Amino acid sequence: MIDLPVVEKPERKKKPDWLRVKLPVGENYAKVRKLVDQHKLHTICESGNCPNMGECWGEGTATFMILGNVCTRSCTFCAVATGRPPEYDEEEPKRVAEAIKLMGVKHAVLTSVNRDELKDRGAEIWYQTVVETKKASPETTIETLIPDVKGNWDALYRMIEAGQEVVSHNMETVEELYRRVRPQAKYYRSLEQIKLTYEAGKRTKSGIMLGLGETDDQVYKAMDDLVEHGLHILTLGQYLQPTKRHIEVAEFVHPDKFDHFREEGLKRGLKYVESGPLVRSSYHAERHVNVPI
Repeated sequence: MIDLPVVEKPERKKKPDWLRVKLPVGENYAKVRKLVDQHKLHTICESGNCPNMGECWGEGTATFMILGNVCTRSCTFCAVATGRPPEYDEEEPKRVAEAIKLMGVKHAVLTSVNRDELKDRGAEIWYQTVVETKKASPETTIETLIPDVKGNWDALYRMIEAGQEVVSHNMETVEELYRRVRPQAKYYRSLEQIKLTYEAGKRTKSGIMLGLGETDDQVYKAMDDLVEHGLHILTLGQYLQPTKRHIEVAEFVHPDKFDHFREEGLKRGLKYVESGPLVRSSYHAERHVNVPI
């Protein structure tokens, strides 16, 4: 019998100290937790395993995910469940608006799963959710973090015409990693979506994860492409592997490097760059409403 060599599987990279966060606690966190449960709402804070949930919920804010919590895409970085979503709830816009009013949210972030099976990509629910929220809380400002509409520009225009102050669409990664990270998306189609949003007169925003194996030059190119297509605000954060089934972390990027990318983004023409290991799309989102464009 031949003894075969034992191949040891490499251990998952350990998180550095700068990525450690406190567990969610506190009276305000408990209040938000109760409201979310009572109104049967989905939040990307939970579904996306966001490291800032304790901080944001502790301040009485949350990012609401509409159109269910099952996505038609199978991105290799995302913790949201993939499959065929159930029918959407036509009463969801009113429930979300009521919860935002009860929570006293001054700035609300709305996002959603991809609903590729719907002809309008869920655009009408998007529109009604913003309208109902503005009706219930006229002083509340809104950011909508919208999905890839697969080139359905009529759906895009319906999503962004409801009166929200910021329209965001995340690129997620650099062009060279798209096939691996966002297999059902296209880099230049997402850029075109941002460009059309900009041309519609909206404050535009996007986000990129670092630590997936991208090079500095690839990040610089992505920044240049985004500026060329009308982007105002960019968020940069560390990718964290949700489960063993998802794409592995290639690198834990040091905070100093995030500072460097912030400066580079501003030099290249971005109006505002939120950059740090724990930054996520909706982190400090209330600051982005008043960014001069």
